[in-house]
Amino acid sequence: IDFLISGGPVMVPIALASIVGLAAFLERAVVLRRARVIPRHFAVEVESLLEQGRIGDVQTMCKKDDTPASRLVTTALASQGEPRAVIKERLEEVGRREGAELERTSQVLGTVASVSPLLGLLGTVWGMILTFEVIERQGVGVVSSLAGGISQALITTMAGLSVGIPALVAYKWVLARADAFVLELEELSLVVLDHVAGAAEDKEPSE
Repeated sequence: IDFLISGGPVMVPIALASIVGLAAFLERAVVLRRARVIPRHFAVEVESLLEQGRIGDVQTMCKKDDTPASRLVTTALASQGEPRAVIKERLEEVGRREGAELERTSQVLGTVASVSPLLGLLGTVWGMILTFEVIERQGVGVVSSLAGGISQALITTMAGLSVGIPALVAYKWVLARADAFVLELEELSLVVLDHVAGAAEDKEPSE
């Protein structure tokens, strides 16, 4: 508390930004767990079951876990019998929505990473203004009077950077992890699309 007070009023929004950034990061860390997006070996199991023609088993497996991966597979299976282009379009639509959901609160981290150093700079300017006001009133001879403004300026700069740098690292990590999952979901979509569309094309000549 003493540290926050010594930094002046600008420390309040910096502290709030740190809390918001931490909350956003923890929320994304939970959401972006592999088990919540595309469980390990899920794609392998789906492909194996599709090759055996066990569509019902695939649907049952998808119903057990409500994840972006299972929703993509369910969308493809629900479109069986449709032309390949139609199935692909539906998968792309669902994929875009799932990808946006994976990055939903990442912009909060980006905002915190950008705003926190600026708030620190604002506090620095504020502290320097106080310092010059002291100089104007008392001159440069009273060192103890000048130390308060200079200390406030340095504290806010440090606080802004201390919040902004971890927030930037967390923001990049969230984007990288989300992009990696999106790539895996795209690969899974192509696998399912090839099986579903291929099965539909094989049935057409016999009809």
